[in-house]
Amino acid sequence: MEQWNREAVTKTVERALDDRDLAAVTTAVRPLGSAEIVEVLERLDNTERAVIYRLLSKEQALEVFEDLDPSLQSDLVGGLQKDDVAALFAELDPDDRVELLDELPASVARRLLQGLPLRERAMTASILGYPQGSIGRRMSPEFVAVRTDSTAAAALERVAAHLVDAETVYVLPVTDNHRTLVGVVNLRDLMGAAPETRIADLMERAYPVRASDDAEEAARRCADLKALVLPVVDNESRLVGILTVDDALRILETAETEDQARAGGTEPLRRPYLTNPVRNLVRGRVVWLLVLAVGATLTVQVLSVFEATLSQVVALALFVPLLIGTGGNTGNQAATTVTRALALGDIGSRDITKVVAREFRVGLSLGLLLGSLAFVLASIVYDTALGTVIGLSLLSVCTMAATVGGTMPLIARAIRADPAVFSNPFISTFVDATGLLLYFLIAKVVLGI
Repeated sequence: MEQWNREAVTKTVERALDDRDLAAVTTAVRPLGSAEIVEVLERLDNTERAVIYRLLSKEQALEVFEDLDPSLQSDLVGGLQKDDVAALFAELDPDDRVELLDELPASVARRLLQGLPLRERAMTASILGYPQGSIGRRMSPEFVAVRTDSTAAAALERVAAHLVDAETVYVLPVTDNHRTLVGVVNLRDLMGAAPETRIADLMERAYPVRASDDAEEAARRCADLKALVLPVVDNESRLVGILTVDDALRILETAETEDQARAGGTEPLRRPYLTNPVRNLVRGRVVWLLVLAVGATLTVQVLSVFEATLSQVVALALFVPLLIGTGGNTGNQAATTVTRALALGDIGSRDITKVVAREFRVGLSLGLLLGSLAFVLASIVYDTALGTVIGLSLLSVCTMAATVGGTMPLIARAIRADPAVFSNPFISTFVDATGLLLYFLIAKVVLGI
């Protein structure tokens, strides 16, 4: 549906809820698809969300619940009856259950786990056993594996028998008699092969990830390989689960959102914007603002130290915004480029020397271009001496900013911190202070003050 239609449905639902006209709510919501219903629910409060959810058909309810963010699933659980929650929880895939459990209070999570059938509880518990942030925590244990000594006909029978409970059957892991992964086979190849063909003759090379691997790195590997499925193995190469492309894309989307938020100087929102309380928005921003405010005092200190210099050549003050803005932008450009290259796997911590050399050359080139232009303009408007100060300052600041901006994300990765945290806000603060320091030192030397 188009944006204006969604807004119209939301207003209709809100009016019907205010009038306690549940029949009108049902009429407005039930014709929608699950994705559209989710967008309506994201614009309502917890109570209204629970009321609408109870009006959905059983099939709609499960689809909508699976499409909701885990944080909203947690909110919805609090507004439903225990029996409804238990039934919904049992219908979820094990990996989706784990995401929800991470959002729920421990007592509620424990009760829901205890209410699961034994097989479902065992699968969920196996995923919960992996550390937070690992791909083992996000994999699906519901897969169909075939043996190397099996035939195409037997493999197809196995697929047919597990169509209902398997996460996907388009790519099947192949194991030996000890559950060790040896390859994968495509459903298309199985269906096109003669019934007596052995799986060993059809299988292709597998590109597994270890269950202990970082979730974002595993998801990036899945995207880079353009694979529908990546097998997940333990330290002994035994098959324990699969990572599907849709789960990989969800992981990458979340990681991208976090990087963008932190690069902008705020904590990422864990739920849709309109469902976030104002106190959460404030909490996510105030810490960063305080940190940056403290960092900005460095700039004030530099200005106070060179106050006498400014009083002798007042024109120097006119170019402070130019130096600060150009240095900050140059550093941010370098940091954003390197952070993105890190996320894509183009570079790693071991490439720090190459990155420093490359960004130094980039910064030097930018500084020569901008500095030359500034020298000409400042010399025309003021004098050659001031033009020389501005030109040399831009050359120095651009070179320093690009080098520092390109280095900080790599240092962050080396110390296992989030590279985005070391990006734009911190670099701007650092470059402001050091850029002014270079500016005034150059002015003292050139102007002799």
